Amino acid sequence: MSTSSLFQTYARADIQFERGEGVWLIATNGRRYMDCASGIAVSGLGHSHPKLVEALQEQAGKLWHVSNLYKVPAQEELGQLLVNNTFADRVFFCNSGTEAIEGALKTMRRYHYANGHPEKTRVITFEGAFHGRTMTALAAGGQQKYLEGFGPAPQGFDQVPLGDLEAVKAAITDETAGMLIEPVQGEGGIRPVDPAFLRALRELCDEHGLLLMLDEIQCGVGRTGKLFAYEWAGITPDLMAIAKGIGGGFPVGAFLATEEVAQVMQPGTHGTTYGGNLLAMAVGRAVMETLMEPGFLESVQRKSLLLKQSLAEVVDTHPEVFEEVRGSGLMLGLKCKLEAPKVLKAMRDAELLPVPAGDNVLRIMPPMIISEDEIKILTQKIAEAAKALETEAA
Repeated sequence: MSTSSLFQTYARADIQFERGEGVWLIATNGRRYMDCASGIAVSGLGHSHPKLVEALQEQAGKLWHVSNLYKVPAQEELGQLLVNNTFADRVFFCNSGTEAIEGALKTMRRYHYANGHPEKTRVITFEGAFHGRTMTALAAGGQQKYLEGFGPAPQGFDQVPLGDLEAVKAAITDETAGMLIEPVQGEGGIRPVDPAFLRALRELCDEHGLLLMLDEIQCGVGRTGKLFAYEWAGITPDLMAIAKGIGGGFPVGAFLATEEVAQVMQPGTHGTTYGGNLLAMAVGRAVMETLMEPGFLESVQRKSLLLKQSLAEVVDTHPEVFEEVRGSGLMLGLKCKLEAPKVLKAMRDAELLPVPAGDNVLRIMPPMIISEDEIKILTQKIAEAAKALETEAA
């Protein structure tokens, strides 16, 4: 039995960090590791970013928490930044991605209730999805490995194969409220959704009076080179859940909606104690202001292309270890030919920190502030890890 006081729900690596500098994490033993996953698409601006540190410290010296019983100007300010730069008219701040999913799903159902269709409660979702760890979010994701042992799952989700438009059409009934999809599946193995498929879903929703809800918790906030990934498809959703990158490492989530949809959520229909607290809002505003600086997102696109090309060269050079590179922007994945845990260990030995995903994939999602020189270091170290595995196999 473990002597730890913590629940043993994580298979933690035996590495401890004491500080971070940009894309680097420094362990307690002094070793420097490159953060190749940004804390799972969270630390998009790297570690100890001066603007984020300053924003947090300044707010911490003033006021931490007042609750949502009172007006919070900082929420209005960050909310307006999001509204000005997205499809949305309204924003609800919460604490995490799974809370954002829950709140947006409640809003979807409430929309149809308020418009005289209380029977419209079911949501079409897609195989390989991951939407969070609460019971409803797990049910939406539909992955049995996460649902096993927790009793009956919440009902209301109809899952279809990703990319199968005919299956989507067949799943629409009089009880369908909308659709929920990640523009790039993260946990499912870094699988970008075809923009044409997203456009077709938008058309189906319009045709049948359904709401299109996007989960951009992992792929949003600049990660693909646009502020949000839906922009690549040239569509606008009705609802969107975000988190991870918007706080740059500080816990914050949100769901966004058009005015038509958001207006159905009146006082008492939803709430949160911590959501939109002053510390989170200060950091979130600093993140958004940084992303909106001229040339920032363009630099992400440029570095994304360099990284993807460099990783493709590694795959070509080491076909016994890797099968392909996939993904969008700085949300990339290496599909492994060897077992991913074995490749992960070799990369950690080379002082790299990728994160596993489904389909035998290792996620490569470095902070967006990574330099071109650091991209070269990253790909060189991956090549070294692959070579070590090949030598071991020989």
